[in-house]
Amino acid sequence: MAVPKKRTSKTKKNLRKNAWKRKIWNKVNKAFTLAKMIYKEETKQEN
Repeated sequence: MAVPKKRTSKTKKNLRKNAWKRKIWNKVNKAFTLAKMIYKEETKQEN
């Protein structure tokens, strides 16, 4: 017989969501930093 699952608490849900967001934010930040570095190198070579 089907039994409804227990509801996940808001705290647990928010912890998981924030962990996911933190991982994404770190990747975005690394990519942006790399893009800035490449841009600076290109502008330095032009001058």
